[in-house]
Amino acid sequence: MDRREFVRHSALFATTALLPAGLMGGTSNPSSIQLGIDVLAARGFDALRGVRCGLLTHLAGVSADGRRTIDILAAAPGVRLTKLFGPEHGIDGKAAAEKSVSTMRDGRTGLPAYSLYGDTRRPTPAMLEGIDVMVIDLQDIGSRSYTYISCMRYVIEACFSFPRPIRVVVLDRPNPLGGEKVDGPGLDLKWKSYVGAYPMPYVHGLTIGEIARWAVSTPGVLELDDATRKRGVLQVIPMQGWRRDMTWDRTGLNWVPTSPRIPTHVAAFGYAMVGLGCQLGDFRHGYGLEMPFRFLSYRKKKAADIVEALGNRIPGLTLSPRTMSDGTQGVYTTITDWRAFRPCSVSPHLLRQSCEWSGNPCPQATRTERDLFIKHWGRESIFDTFKRDGLRTDVDAMVRGWSAECAQFRDSTAYARIYT
Repeated sequence: MDRREFVRHSALFATTALLPAGLMGGTSNPSSIQLGIDVLAARGFDALRGVRCGLLTHLAGVSADGRRTIDILAAAPGVRLTKLFGPEHGIDGKAAAEKSVSTMRDGRTGLPAYSLYGDTRRPTPAMLEGIDVMVIDLQDIGSRSYTYISCMRYVIEACFSFPRPIRVVVLDRPNPLGGEKVDGPGLDLKWKSYVGAYPMPYVHGLTIGEIARWAVSTPGVLELDDATRKRGVLQVIPMQGWRRDMTWDRTGLNWVPTSPRIPTHVAAFGYAMVGLGCQLGDFRHGYGLEMPFRFLSYRKKKAADIVEALGNRIPGLTLSPRTMSDGTQGVYTTITDWRAFRPCSVSPHLLRQSCEWSGNPCPQATRTERDLFIKHWGRESIFDTFKRDGLRTDVDAMVRGWSAECAQFRDSTAYARIYT
């Protein structure tokens, strides 16, 4: 379907029928936010009554009052929850990053929990057999390389491709970074991977439900031919009370760890800031679990050296000397002006500083290191620029070059946005 058809087709699901009056453009008390699962429950589970359901979720898949979506749907009248599916880190959120997860049974409900980060990353036809609707309830963190949105894409593709198309219902959740910030390089399709499944800026500014709406309606985003894409049915259950200007700290919601290294929403902000900049070179982020993605250190450098080198380069960010419990010296990154701050600008500054202190790491990178760097960044031109120019790399020009692309993405996805 083209975009006009998509808007008409999905309006019943994403606005009028499931969105309580007064949400769009209205004011709200952050403490009164209802997540997609809360809105679904308030409507008597009407989108799922009388059908057999699968549920893709994880540890952070909970209602606003902390109850597991698994338990809510298992007990919901008229809902037949039959199978569970888990992404990277598993359905309980305990597995380490990039570690294979085994299929298991949920301890409370006894339901099978099929792993989509083990023998397969796509649900097989056997896994989907006997399901009429696939429900997705995943908490994203707003950065392209976080794999839950990749898992969602693979599940949507599998459900739409099933001989009897399986309806997909996405229970929406906040983007912890808010819905206004769009930043960083886009993804060249050549480098599409599980850590870069969508042609979008690194910080995308969309909720997971909005990503699904955009992906289903835009040719080329999903690996589906047009006929298969158009015959599928996507239903997004919006939140109530969330606005685009709400970062997580303004929602009043409790944070449930989305993965072992994202134990707080503070770490989610850091992931967008420093994760890419520590892939090559000698900067390190978040040793241990004390300050993941918010603590920066550098081999044989003191905190004062880091502050002097980077302290005045990045608008909206302050660096403060800290010492970890193991004695590691470094700096803590504090966002002082979110509106002015460009989170993805931090990483190229770190890489450039590595070039000054230890020499350019790009020419020495192995092919595996190079490809992993490019997969996360989304395009090889960034690696090639640093490899060629090293310390002479104009980071500010690089960051400015992202601005037009980010603005274009924001404009092109406006029709898929649910909230104001």
